[in-house]
Amino acid sequence: MSTSTQPRIAIIGAGPGGLTCARILQRHGISATVYDRDASRSARDQGGTLDMHPGSGQKALREAGLFDEFTALARPEGQQMRLVGRDGRVLFDMAPPGTGDEVAGAADGEAGAAVGNPEIDRGRLRDLLLDSLHPDTVRWGRKLAHVEPLTVGVHRLHFADGATIDADLVIGADGAWSTVRRRLSDATPVYTGVTFVEAGLDDADTRHPALAALTGDGTMMALDDNRGFIAQRNSHRHVRVYVGMRTGENWHRDAGLDLTDEVAVREALLKEFTGWSPDLLRFITDTDTGYTNRPLYALPVPHTWPHTPGLTLLGDAAHLMSPFSGMGANLAMLDGADLARALIDAPTAIDEAVRAYEDLLLPRSAAAAEGAAEGIAGAFAPDSAAQTLAHMTRRH
Repeated sequence: MSTSTQPRIAIIGAGPGGLTCARILQRHGISATVYDRDASRSARDQGGTLDMHPGSGQKALREAGLFDEFTALARPEGQQMRLVGRDGRVLFDMAPPGTGDEVAGAADGEAGAAVGNPEIDRGRLRDLLLDSLHPDTVRWGRKLAHVEPLTVGVHRLHFADGATIDADLVIGADGAWSTVRRRLSDATPVYTGVTFVEAGLDDADTRHPALAALTGDGTMMALDDNRGFIAQRNSHRHVRVYVGMRTGENWHRDAGLDLTDEVAVREALLKEFTGWSPDLLRFITDTDTGYTNRPLYALPVPHTWPHTPGLTLLGDAAHLMSPFSGMGANLAMLDGADLARALIDAPTAIDEAVRAYEDLLLPRSAAAAEGAAEGIAGAFAPDSAAQTLAHMTRRH
């Protein structure tokens, strides 16, 4: 530990988990600096919508003192969940809590229990967290090149621009391809067998009323025979679309396909979905945003590492999993909150605090990752339509 009155804490990555950790530490008078590779907060799109769970994401926001601000930005109506058959017929439609509507389940017709997981766009959540931090907490344009051990518990961070800083605690919140993780673990993300091709509908209610109506206020899924469509309502009347396939990691190269050729990508996707409803195929043909290839990766389960003084991980750097857990961002924020709380409770004993945090983190992340692996296996299977319908009607 340094001889200064406070430990030097470096958080690598300005995602929800790292920012949550920094915010909670600052609320309790502990300084932390966040380093992010992006040139600025607006350098890239932050992705789709997130459902914040009471026991994880919402809990972290309460700890951060931001729950009221989150509530003002969140979209409770975004909890609507709809399952559609490949023929375009609605099989299941769960209204959000508090609407007075019932769940229509084709299998048993039972009403579903209300769940309090309001949605918020990733970008809005990140802005909320960024705006809560002290000025200059986040250092943009700092891509971490490697981590050098100096003495026990102290590491030097080397950035791509040649800058270096020393830290008593380096928190790897740097996502799927974490540079910090290389100092702790030999594990690397493995392709799940499923690729999403992202598309999008702008001003959907006006420009694409039929697709907007099919999507509803929340998430629409149409899954069958190792393929599927997932459409998510975002803020500002945007619908984000994921066209999913169980396919090879390099499916486009194997097909001789140039991903920048939108016409060729569209024709390839339409071929994959031969026989599906024309209503659903319009999610492919009517995109306003083109196509972005997004293969899905996950870390091995369980992912563990030997405790190393001065280093730890949170979020995707620690437990990258498929999005079918619904837990990725929620767990990252809970990780950040728990790590911050451990450091607050033991401000002069960093190593003991990190050990206590890792004792919480590792078992719960393994359980969530197992669930995510099961989720994606069921969603992209030969009988995924039946599996998904059975899962939804059991839960609701």
